[in-house]
Amino acid sequence: MNISREEILTYHLGGKIGLRTLKQLRDLRSLCIAYTPGVATPVKEISRQPDDVFKYTSKANLVAVVTDGTAILGLGDLGPAASIPVMEGKAILFKAFGDVDGWPVPLDCCRVDGKTTGPTDPERVIDAVCKLAPMYGGINLEDIAAPACFRIEDRLSELLDIPVFHDDQWGTAVITLAAIINYCVLSERDIGELRIVINGAGAAGIRIADTLKVSGAKSIILCDSKGVIRTDRTDLNVTKRKHAVTTTARTVGDAMRGAHVFIGVSVADCIRPEDVRAMASYPAIFAMANPDPEIRPDTVAAAMGDKPYIVATGRSDYPNQINNVLGFPFLFRGALDVRAKTINMDMKLAAAKALAALARQPTVKSGQMHFYPDEELVFGRKYLIPKPFDSRLFLEVSHAVAAAAVTSGVAEPVDLKQYRTELEKRNETRQAP
Repeated sequence: MNISREEILTYHLGGKIGLRTLKQLRDLRSLCIAYTPGVATPVKEISRQPDDVFKYTSKANLVAVVTDGTAILGLGDLGPAASIPVMEGKAILFKAFGDVDGWPVPLDCCRVDGKTTGPTDPERVIDAVCKLAPMYGGINLEDIAAPACFRIEDRLSELLDIPVFHDDQWGTAVITLAAIINYCVLSERDIGELRIVINGAGAAGIRIADTLKVSGAKSIILCDSKGVIRTDRTDLNVTKRKHAVTTTARTVGDAMRGAHVFIGVSVADCIRPEDVRAMASYPAIFAMANPDPEIRPDTVAAAMGDKPYIVATGRSDYPNQINNVLGFPFLFRGALDVRAKTINMDMKLAAAKALAALARQPTVKSGQMHFYPDEELVFGRKYLIPKPFDSRLFLEVSHAVAAAAVTSGVAEPVDLKQYRTELEKRNETRQAP
C-alpha cells in the first residue's frame, strides 16, 4: 500500500484510544449509584469476597499492555514515551479483534532523572507490574529487550494469578507454528523430519525454537548476528546455549543448504537468492522482519523460477502474513473468559492448531472478509494461514484456548459447549474492526 507519512501522522493526531463508559450517568440517581454513596456497596462486597472484583469492576476484561520501550518494533531502545503509539495500536487491535479492553502502560524503569541508566532492569519492571496488577485481568508484555524479557515474564507468571504473556516471544511463535503445521500438510512432510533454520535469536527466535521443539521438530539450527549458535561458541548466554548444536555450518547461508524451512526474525535483506536456491525441494521461506523482510517475495520468486515454494512475511501487503494479531486478541479472549491463571503451552498449541485448521476450511465471502475482494482465499501456497479480518478467528481460536485452559487445569470448570454458543452470539453482535 502507498501510505504517506502525512497520512500516518494525521491518523495518529490526538492518539488512538480513549475512555468508553459501560454505564450511563444521566441523572442524580445514576450519580448516586455510580459514585457516592452507592459505590460503597461493591467496595464492601469486594472486601468481603476478593474474587468479586472480577464481577463488579472492569478487571475481568482489562489487559495492561506493558513495555519499557527498550525494543520498539525493529527500531530498538527509544524509551517509554516513543513506545506509546505502538501500545495504543495494540490496544486498538485487542478491542477490534478480541473485544478485549487493552490499556497502554509504558514504564520508565531504565531511566533516572530522565537519563538512560542502561539495559532493562528486570526487577524494577517486575516490581512495577506487580504493583499495578490489581486493576487488570491480564498482562501483555510488549517490546521489552531480550534477555531481560524472559526473566520478566517467567517471574511475573510465578507471582501473579492472572495471565501474563509476552507477545514478542509467544505470539510470533504461535502464528509461526500454525504456518508450519499447514506447510507440513502442503508439502506432505511430518514436522519431525523438517530441517529448520531460524535467523534471529532474540525473544521471538528463541520461543519459536522452543515451541517447534515441543511440537515435534527435531532438527533446528538457530542463528544470531554472529552466525550459527554452535556448541563450540563461548559467547552464548544461557538462553541461547540451550539451543546450541554441533555442526560444521557457520553462517546462516551454510545452515540453509538442504533446509526445508527458513524462519527469519532478524533484519532486512540478510538472505541472498542463492541461499534460497540451496534449500531442499518445496521449501518454506518465512521472512518476517518488519518493516522489511530478510528477503523480498519477488526476489524469492526470481530465485526459484518454476520450482514450488512457499513464502510468508510479517507484512499485510504480501500473501501469508505471519503476524501476532492472529493470536494475542484471541488468546486473551479465551483466557479471560474462563478466568485462566496463566497462558500455558497447552493453550498456545491449541491456538496454533485452531489457526491452522481454520485456514483449511472454506472461506466465507461475507462479513469482514470483504476486505479481501481480489484474493482467492483457498488453502494453498498463497493462503497458508487465516487473514486477520476473518471474523471466525474470534470464535475458533478463543474457544480452543479456553478449552485447553480448562482441560489443563489452569481455569475454572465451565460448560464449553455453552461457552461456544455464547461466543457465537457475541461474534454476531460485536462491532467489526
